[in-house]
Amino acid sequence: MKILYAIQGTGNGHIARAEDIVPILQQLGNLDLFVSGAQADIKLSYPVKYKSKGLSFYFGKSGGVDLVKTFRRNSSKAVYKEIRDFPVEKYDLVINDFEPISAWACNRKQVPCVALSHQSSLLSPQSPRPKSFDPVGEWILKNYAPAKAHVGFHFARFDKNIYTPVIRARVREAKVQDKGHYTVYLPAYDDKKLVPLLTRLSKVKWHVFSKHAKKPYHVGKLSVYPVNNEEFTISMATSSGVLCGAGFETPAEALYLGKKLLVVPMKSQYEQHYNAAALKQMGVPVLKKVKKKNMDKIEAWLATGDRATVEYNNIAEEAVQQALALGEAMQH
Repeated sequence: MKILYAIQGTGNGHIARAEDIVPILQQLGNLDLFVSGAQADIKLSYPVKYKSKGLSFYFGKSGGVDLVKTFRRNSSKAVYKEIRDFPVEKYDLVINDFEPISAWACNRKQVPCVALSHQSSLLSPQSPRPKSFDPVGEWILKNYAPAKAHVGFHFARFDKNIYTPVIRARVREAKVQDKGHYTVYLPAYDDKKLVPLLTRLSKVKWHVFSKHAKKPYHVGKLSVYPVNNEEFTISMATSSGVLCGAGFETPAEALYLGKKLLVVPMKSQYEQHYNAAALKQMGVPVLKKVKKKNMDKIEAWLATGDRATVEYNNIAEEAVQQALALGEAMQH
């Protein structure tokens, strides 16, 4: 069987999950990889046959998506041409992790496409939903990378086609300790905004990983580092707790490592508000924004020992097999 695995390259989570999914798919067929999007800090360690700028969201510096930059850098004419010309017809099945070019190409050319992604889990009515409904956000979830069948990953098994997160081997193998620092990853915030706020809590040792920092620097007990996958994993595994966005992979890994967790959903990122709703249901505190008047909430979190407990077994192969079975059913 000829399989194309199409991966969204915006943010690190999709690429991180692909590291574990690729070797499973290689055992099941003749596999090619496609990565679209331009915002991941980590690179896939497998050869990628097709690359595209895709439809990327660009992070701002104040807690949200930079919509102007996002629209300016996404040419609809170029995207339409890529969808029209992308050779999905060469494949028996496309496994799609929220990648729009191949998803729409499959839609046009009637090629079986199965979504294997976190976003798929949010389409289930059983998944916890944000309090405020966002029609544009809902439309993006349903139409950004359309597929006929879905297998999802979420923080808990909210529905029968939803699996618990794929935890990277590096995280599973990490030595878990508590060295007293707090690990911070808020990609939509500039470190220049975070440093003056977090250093107000001068007794706390912070490790801030920033998309905007070019080299490490230190202010009192606070250290800022450019994003580095290996260093971030070590920092998180040896931390007292993790302050991060309400994405999917980082909170899932923090929960797996048994760390205290506080999440800040990104503005204009509806998916993160879904994630925050699920995490809140599991007992994880949610902060609306990192700003001066919310520092008391961060202080209260630092003072508590409360943490959510989870059991995340290695389910990657099971999820891939279900996706493959759905794909095979579509071929008949």
